[in-house]
Parts: sequence; C-alpha cells; structure tokens
Amino acid sequence: MGGPNLEIFKFSIYLFVPIAALVHFGDPDWYRSTVIPYRDKLFPSLGRNDMHIPKEQSAIREELARIKAERLARRAQRELDEQNASS
Repeated sequence: MGGPNLEIFKFSIYLFVPIAALVHFGDPDWYRSTVIPYRDKLFPSLGRNDMHIPKEQSAIREELARIKAERLARRAQRELDEQNASS
C-alpha cells in the first residue's frame, strides 16, 4: 500500500501519457512528414493503377510477356550500372 503520493503519481501518469501522445501524434507537421510519405509507399496513387485487366488468354499472355521484358530490361540495366560502377 503505497499511500497518497503513489496514487497521485499513478493518476498523473494516467493523464500525462494520453495527452502527450495526442500532442505528439496530432501535430500536422509530424503527420505530413511521417505518415503521408509512408502512405504513398504503401498505396499507389490513382494515376499509377492500371484499371484495364486483360480477360482473354491471349491478352494475358501478351501482358505477361511485356512484364517479363520490362523486368529483364531493368535487370540488364542494373547489371550494366553495377559493372560501370565497379570499373
């Protein structure tokens, strides 16, 4: 049994922690500098979404071939950049 001083300390902690969290995380500058860039990494903007989804088998194969070609081109470019950087 701690007494009245312990109760006052616990009560002040119970009040201080939520108020401090609201002050820190409710700051608009903190939100703009921390949350918005992270949100943009997680969720692409509407302009980056391709809403045309191929439904025919030939269109799906063409899209897969295009994606593979882009991936191979990026890999070749990255390997070329690594060779130039090490030379």
